[in-house]
Amino acid sequence: MHCANCGTQLSENTTFCPACGSGIKQASAGAPQPAGLRGFSPRISDPAFARYIKNTNRWSAIFSIILAVAAVIGFAIYGQTSREMENPQALFIGFAIGGMFLMIALFRIIRRKGSKTWDGVVVDKTIKKKTRRQDTGNHDTYIEYYTRYVVVIRDERGKKHRLIAEDDDTRYNYFQIGDRVRHHAGLKSYEKYDKSRDSILFCNACGTLCRISDDICLCCKCPLLK
Repeated sequence: MHCANCGTQLSENTTFCPACGSGIKQASAGAPQPAGLRGFSPRISDPAFARYIKNTNRWSAIFSIILAVAAVIGFAIYGQTSREMENPQALFIGFAIGGMFLMIALFRIIRRKGSKTWDGVVVDKTIKKKTRRQDTGNHDTYIEYYTRYVVVIRDERGKKHRLIAEDDDTRYNYFQIGDRVRHHAGLKSYEKYDKSRDSILFCNACGTLCRISDDICLCCKCPLLK
């Protein structure tokens, strides 16, 4: 069970959320589960999702073009004003970096368009305490401690996919081993088959955490798949 307000995982007999203080409504024993929250939602065919994917691709392209132009102009100016590097050498470097930005955006758009819809099942969940060395920027380093949460999903072909988060266990608690899920093409997000025991729901377009009672995502306005 999760808090409908903040998503914190709760024990069955909790009356108030320890994180945000919201009151928790307890379900009656033997109460029937809402049948409408079982099954993969037909709302995925709503035109709002196609528009979201189209807009995402368009803004990725626009942003990459802006970065590419900025790189070319920046290096051209550097070549004119610096004594360390002159044009056309600086200009060539600017074109190379600008081309890299364009290729990255193109690769992401192609991957998004080439993704497939498939069904799978949650087969494993792990929590690991990790460390990494961080640079302070003053020629010094320090050790950062963090927790990595991993949810493993196996698709129909047996391939495993991992949802990884650092210091955030929301998705880790949302998915349970044995849950049937569907990966939606273009969105690269996962929908649970059975949402009848959930009080929260992730938007399959932008990933915003929503309440199960909501019909649309308050962030991107796409329908929630339930």
